[in-house]
Amino acid sequence: MAGEQELGESVLSLKGGERLGSVLLILGGGVALVGVISPPEALALGMALALLVGNPYAARTAVVAKWLLQVAVVALGFGMDLHAVARAGLHGFGFAAATISLTWLLGFALGRWMRIHPVTANLVCAGTAICGGSAIAAVGSVLLAGDAEMSVAMGTVFLLNALALYVFPLAGHYLHLSQIQFGTWAGVAIHDISSVVGASSAYGHQALQIATAVKLSRALWIVPVSLVAAAVYRRSVKANGDESGCARARVMVPWFIGLFLLASLARTLIPAVAAAAPAVTATAEHALTLTLFLIGAGLAPHTLRSVGVRPLLLGLVLWVAVSLGSLVVIEHLI
Repeated sequence: MAGEQELGESVLSLKGGERLGSVLLILGGGVALVGVISPPEALALGMALALLVGNPYAARTAVVAKWLLQVAVVALGFGMDLHAVARAGLHGFGFAAATISLTWLLGFALGRWMRIHPVTANLVCAGTAICGGSAIAAVGSVLLAGDAEMSVAMGTVFLLNALALYVFPLAGHYLHLSQIQFGTWAGVAIHDISSVVGASSAYGHQALQIATAVKLSRALWIVPVSLVAAAVYRRSVKANGDESGCARARVMVPWFIGLFLLASLARTLIPAVAAAAPAVTATAEHALTLTLFLIGAGLAPHTLRSVGVRPLLLGLVLWVAVSLGSLVVIEHLI
C-alpha cells in the first residue's frame, strides 16, 4: 500500500510539473509573440523554462520552431528589394568563398590535432562556416552522421549562437559600427539565421535587412558544399566497398531561400505588395522572437552534457577566428 501511495504521489507530481510547464510555455510564447520582450530576452526565457521547469512538448515545439523560422524568413523577403538582395549576394560572393574555405581548412587541421571524430569536426565546420543548424543538417545527411555526432555539433552551435545574440550588439555599439557594417558582420559571423535576425533587429532595421540578405546568400553555399561532401563521401565508401552508403547519402536543398527570393521579387515588382511590406515584416519579426523562445524552450540538459570540451573548444576557436577576421575586413572595406 505504501509503495502504491508513493507511486501515485509521484505520478501526480509529474502531472503537476507538466501542467506548470505547459502554462509557462503558453504564457512565454504569448509574451514573445506580442513583442513585449526582445529576441535575446525571448531566448533566455525559453532556456530558463527548459532548464528550470522543463518543456513537456519539447519535440513538438522543435518542429514548430523549425517551420516558423522558415516561414518568418520568407516573410522578411517581402520587405526587401531584390536589387539590394542581389547586391549583398554578389558583393559578398568572394568574401563568402574565402571565409568558408579558410574556416574548413582551419577546422580540419584543428580537428585532427585535437583528435575529434572527423564527422563531428566537419559538422562543426559546416555550422560555423555557413549557417548553423541548417548546414549541419544538410552536411550530416550527406555524411550519414549518427545521433551522437549531430547532437554534439548542434549543441556546440546552439551555445555559441546564444552567446552571439548578446555579445554582437554590445560589441557593435562599442566599436561604433554602422548599420551596414554590423549587418554584414552579423550575417557572416553569427551561425544560425535565427540569432542573426535577433542580433541585427536589436541593432537597427537597416542592419536587419543587410544581415538577412548576407546570411541567406551564404546559406546558398549549403548546396555546393554538400555536393562536394557527398562526392568525397561516396569516393571513400566505394574505396571501402560500401555501396549502400552511396545510395543513402543525399543533398538537402534549403527550399525557403527560393521562396525568400520570390517574396523579394514580388516586393520589387508589385506596388500592392510593397505597400503591405511594413506590416508583413513587422509580423515576421514578432514571429522570429517567438521562434527564439521556442528554440530556447527546446534545449534539453542532455544536449548540453553531450557537447564535450574538445568540440566546444573547436567551435569557439573557429567562431572567434571568423568573427575577428571578418570584422577587420569589414571595418577597412565598408
